[in-house]
Amino acid sequence: MAPDHGSKVDISFAGRFTASAIAACFAEITTIPLDTAKVRLQLQKKAVAGDLAGPKYRGLLGTAATIAKEEGAAALWKGIVPGLHRQCIYGGLRIGLYEPVKSFYVGENHVGDVPLSKKIAAGFTTGALAIAVANPTDLVKVRLQSEGKLAPGVPRRYTGAMDAYAKIVRQEGVAALWTGIGPNVARNAIINAAELASYDQVKQSILKLPGFKDDVVTHILSGLGAGFFAVCVGSPVDVFKLRYASSDLYFM
Repeated sequence: MAPDHGSKVDISFAGRFTASAIAACFAEITTIPLDTAKVRLQLQKKAVAGDLAGPKYRGLLGTAATIAKEEGAAALWKGIVPGLHRQCIYGGLRIGLYEPVKSFYVGENHVGDVPLSKKIAAGFTTGALAIAVANPTDLVKVRLQSEGKLAPGVPRRYTGAMDAYAKIVRQEGVAALWTGIGPNVARNAIINAAELASYDQVKQSILKLPGFKDDVVTHILSGLGAGFFAVCVGSPVDVFKLRYASSDLYFM
């Protein structure tokens, strides 16, 4: 197969997995406060239906400020431990497997640029496989993030991530760790396909332009394009997944 425009060095699966997991964990640490606020907003829609007092949380930044004021700034990082578990598994697998799966789909005798359809198929496949393995971490993360300020004397349902994993298995069974697997697979497969395929395609197109080479600027431009496409394509299914996550079934 002809060399891909997107890589100058043949990196092993272990190398891709490790680099992807580290990058994903760094992103998780920096963005989880907004993710926690998003989860509270999604869950509130159901809780305040018919409540004349009005919603407790208003807007993403307003929600983050309310959480920090009532529960302390550390509460914005609720779910960080399972969040890091998720990124190590999901982030590592979805990107680490992308190149091998893409190569498998085009075949070893392929010559020239990889068709966009093959890139989409590879992204869809690795996103689905990765979240199928990482679903328990996603479930625990959302459950921990959903707990707000409790009344005095009311104990928290879970004391931490490991306690949550253990209690779910003990009280609901091992299969409960894969609650919501259907919406999760749909969401992450579609978003991963949009993100990785668009990144690959944008980068391939940029490298064909005069003056561009495989450097940081090219990666940043490709990442911006990938983020835009991922949001546009994944937004509808993301809403569906979050609505399901706010249902009683998800919090049994």
